[in-house]
Amino acid sequence: MATKKTTDAKYIPRLKELYNTELEKKLQKELGLSNINEVPKLDKVVVSAGVGKKREDKRYTETVELTLEKITGQAPTSRLAKKSIATFKIRKGMGAPVGYLVTLRNDKMYEFVDRLINVALPHVRDFHGVPSSSFDKQGNYSLGLREQTVFPEITFEDSAVLHGLEITFIIKNGSKEGSKKLLEMLGMPFEKGAK
Repeated sequence: MATKKTTDAKYIPRLKELYNTELEKKLQKELGLSNINEVPKLDKVVVSAGVGKKREDKRYTETVELTLEKITGQAPTSRLAKKSIATFKIRKGMGAPVGYLVTLRNDKMYEFVDRLINVALPHVRDFHGVPSSSFDKQGNYSLGLREQTVFPEITFEDSAVLHGLEITFIIKNGSKEGSKKLLEMLGMPFEKGAK
């Protein structure tokens, strides 16, 4: 008699499961925290790209928007200028968008971080690790990529127009030391010899 397959099992991203089953308790012990709720945890990841001087170039802005959508699996939101800058002919809140961003949370966030660490970063040319000096006072981490082509979702046609990406890891209960330990445990390859 054939057994009936159950489809009730919910898919959990690999890194999320790893954090919940092993890393959370390990981090608590290493950081000497008394309460499990004090342990640093990924809250959200913001992936953004500015269009700068090319904001009037429709092909360039469409490529940036499409790239972010392919990489993250979510439609990006456009951002207008917050300040007027006469030299760049930018007026506050008017005209073409100056950048695009996507905010990832929960499962999509963990899947993106997994792909970034294990697939995209090893494709960076002359890669020696990510800088460990990019933490802010709250323990959030920012990482810049020069080209979007390191992601496998980007096709040859998409790579005709090159642009950079900014990836910001917002970490709950973070500190420079705690956040770095969390990212190291998730597999982030920091530069050797860097503190």
